[in-house]
Amino acid sequence: MTSDQMRALAGTVRLTQYASGGGCACKVPPGELERVLAGLGGASGDDLLVGLENGDDGAVVRIQEDRAVVATADFFTPVVDDAYDWGRIAAANALSDVYAMGGDPVVAVNLLAWPRDRIPFELAAEVLRGGAAVCAEAGCHLAGGHSIDDPEPKYGLAVTGIADPARLLRNDAGVAGVPLTLTKPLGLGILNNRHKATGEVFADAVATMTALNRDASLAARRAGHTCATDVTGFGLLGHLYKLCRASGVSAVLDAAAVPYLEAARPSLAEGFVPGGSRRNLDWVRPHVATSGSVTEEELLLLADAQTSGGLLVAGELPGHPVIGELVPAGEHAVVVR
Repeated sequence: MTSDQMRALAGTVRLTQYASGGGCACKVPPGELERVLAGLGGASGDDLLVGLENGDDGAVVRIQEDRAVVATADFFTPVVDDAYDWGRIAAANALSDVYAMGGDPVVAVNLLAWPRDRIPFELAAEVLRGGAAVCAEAGCHLAGGHSIDDPEPKYGLAVTGIADPARLLRNDAGVAGVPLTLTKPLGLGILNNRHKATGEVFADAVATMTALNRDASLAARRAGHTCATDVTGFGLLGHLYKLCRASGVSAVLDAAAVPYLEAARPSLAEGFVPGGSRRNLDWVRPHVATSGSVTEEELLLLADAQTSGGLLVAGELPGHPVIGELVPAGEHAVVVR
């Protein structure tokens, strides 16, 4: 099939209409997931540096005194209709888990589920091509993978990276008195939901989701920071709550300092809120206190389920906004003012 024929085919298929959810908004709700994981023991030992304990972004195993392996997997249903862009977004999102741990991705394998009797398989090639393009940008080898015939399309990567055990970024290493930095704007879940409902394309959302978190991760490590997480399906409030809980601290969040994509607030006002974002807020609400000026709409934005979002770093990073700080543990894990 020629490139012109592929573009014509892609223009006739809206991938988001084949998915019950979209992107990281299709994650299992955080409360349900934690109840399931609570009964699992798993492997242990001195060389397992990061495991199940705090729901961090990837597993880390020390293989030498100065070298550790970071392992993760991430996949999801279509978040945009363009097959190539979906592949790019899913790959950037999967690689982000390695960056969020302070690692560098080395090799990835594809994870593909495709309804062969419903969507032309040629479009799957476009998804894979998008994933390969982002892996090449990251300097990460992409080799093989696994595919299945499935009623709903899904794509992502299993990624292996390397890291220095002494320079990991972990969600349990936060300390009081340190500022919080966010490296990408919020609103992705809301805009993806609007895209699915209307077909409108938001170029700034696609650019944000396909941007690698590599440079932010390197900057955090070079600055000597040790605590970070990426902001994805559980929203900023959810991931910040998990960080605070794991680190034994609380956080004060300055809502006015949080950056958003341009169309996020108008789209919220028009009702384009994913169910995953509402579930996020329901889960985290008992652990959040607000000032009188913080509205329910503001909390929904802060809980919005992101796909391939930025890093939340305990520490300052030049060029990115400081949105709050970690403080000694209090009655609530997060105070939004």
